[in-house]
Amino acid sequence: MTDNSFHSSTSASTHGPGGAPRWPARPEVPSDAAAVRAVNLAAFESPLEADLVDALRLDDAWLPGLSYVTEAPDGSIASHVLLTRCTVDGAPALALAPVATSPALQRSGAGSAVIRAVLAAARERAESLVLVLGHPAYYPRFGFVPASRFGIRAPFDVPDDAMMALVLDDSVPVPMGTITYPAPFGV
Repeated sequence: MTDNSFHSSTSASTHGPGGAPRWPARPEVPSDAAAVRAVNLAAFESPLEADLVDALRLDDAWLPGLSYVTEAPDGSIASHVLLTRCTVDGAPALALAPVATSPALQRSGAGSAVIRAVLAAARERAESLVLVLGHPAYYPRFGFVPASRFGIRAPFDVPDDAMMALVLDDSVPVPMGTITYPAPFGV
C-alpha cells in the first residue's frame, strides 16, 4: 500500500492557457485498463500496485466511477488513483490506494489533479470517510489528518502520521476502530 504520489506537487499551475484544466481528470473507462496498468508499473519499483488494481477490479470492494485518471496533453494517461470500499469497525469507508503518476510527469500537478477529482466524486456520491496510508508531507494538502485523531488505526504497525483520514461529510459520525481492507490488499 505504498504510493508515489508525494512526488507530484501542486507547484505547477492546475490550469493551462485559456483557463482549461491542465490535467483533465475523469473516471476510468474499460479501455483505460492497460494504460492504467502501465502507469502503475512505471511509477512503482515492483508490479505489486498494478497487480493490486487488477485484483480490486474483480473484488466486491470495487466501486464503479471511483477509479480516476488524468490525461496528458497528448491524450495518454498521466496519472491514476483508486478508491475502494473498506470498513472501520464495520462502518463503510474508502481506501485511497494506489496513486500513480507517470515518472516523466511527476511534480507536474497531475497526481494532485487526479486526487482532487476522485475526492470530489466521492463527496458527490455521499461517501463520508477516506483513508490513506501515505506520505505525511503530501496528503495534508487535500485535508487528510492522522487517522488516530478519530480513533482509527491500521491493522498493522505504521507510523501514526502516515495513516491518514479525510472526513468528507461531517454530518455522519466518524467510526472508531481498526480498518478492514479488501482481501486483495493482503492484510
